[in-house]
Amino acid sequence: MQTQAAASPNVVIFGGSAAGLWLLDELIRAGHNPLLLEAHELGAGQTVASQGIIHGGLKYTLKGLFTRSAQAIKQMPSLWRQCLDSQRQPALAATKLRSPFVYLWHTESIGSRFGMFGAKSLLTIKPIALTPDQRPTPLTNCKGAVYRLDEPVIDPTTLIADLAARHHDRIIKIDCEHGLTFHTDSPGVVRAIKLKNPDTNQVLELQPITVIFTAGQGNAQLRQMVGLSPQAMQRRPLHMTVARGNLPPFQGHCVDGSKTRVTITSTTDPHGQTLWQIGGQVAEDGVHMTPQELIAHVKLELAATMGSLDLDHVQWATYRVDRAEAATDSGVRPDDIQTMTQGNVITAWPTKLALVPVLAQHIAQQLKPAKQNAPITPTIPDHWPRPAVARPPWETDPQWS
Repeated sequence: MQTQAAASPNVVIFGGSAAGLWLLDELIRAGHNPLLLEAHELGAGQTVASQGIIHGGLKYTLKGLFTRSAQAIKQMPSLWRQCLDSQRQPALAATKLRSPFVYLWHTESIGSRFGMFGAKSLLTIKPIALTPDQRPTPLTNCKGAVYRLDEPVIDPTTLIADLAARHHDRIIKIDCEHGLTFHTDSPGVVRAIKLKNPDTNQVLELQPITVIFTAGQGNAQLRQMVGLSPQAMQRRPLHMTVARGNLPPFQGHCVDGSKTRVTITSTTDPHGQTLWQIGGQVAEDGVHMTPQELIAHVKLELAATMGSLDLDHVQWATYRVDRAEAATDSGVRPDDIQTMTQGNVITAWPTKLALVPVLAQHIAQQLKPAKQNAPITPTIPDHWPRPAVARPPWETDPQWS
């Protein structure tokens, strides 16, 4: 078995999620020499399963308070728009924009009207009330008020492909179970990383200065492999619903009290049909339901929140996904990005897709400035396998009904 020492990158990133790929770009622009390793497909798990909404914080003010979560995220729609318009880096001209805004509506309950107090907070993006003739088709008969909220909705799969195409030569696929070995001096202090090519059995040795884990729920296993506690991470499950058929394109939230009762985003499937992803409170309620139970529940919720909606000839399916994030004492979602530095290992979670740029900037600021005139491309054999971009869950053989 031949071992080859690479012109070692100074940073090795594990995990080709939106967080890992954005960080890769951020570090290259800062003059670093990073390499990204992915064990499966780029974006697999949380990123391609997400609804793609770039939140501006309103959903975190529904209790009438300007929370830390709202403060952390309020500038994100503007930042992402600049990237989508190629006005700042990374330029995301190939990332599909599903919609420049979402709709926001609420039921007639007292709790819903109170929840809309969040719209009067200190947010940068605020709802704009719509007249009856401005309402989208699914909300024509909605009894409550309807608003437009200028939070963009992107297609996560094209985001991953866009980011990956910028630095294809710095992204390789690894066999995490049989082709990855960490050599550590103590817990969290990585001296070397050995990778075995799954096709040729050639071994590549890397000696990075910093190792960064952005692998979502894979962070737990990676931490354990370098002697750190996997209990630093928590998982919060979701059971999402997808519907396809004769449906209008639609992106929006139904607010009921302090919660988003349903969140709907739409795209077009490979057959040209409109497809709705349905999350929000129903996705949390559905964690302990069977797919059939959840679909029945979602149909009732759509009828209750949207009024008359033609669901004839619509097909239904569900998928499960875990949100991976830093553990909190109460088990609730963290307010902001989370990073942990132990030895020369940084473990990172963006918490929300919208916060990925903040996470990348934060980590870049933690690292020592890149050396002047350092090698800018790690030497990786051309025949080393490269990961593909993951497909969204509804394209991976779901059980449609």
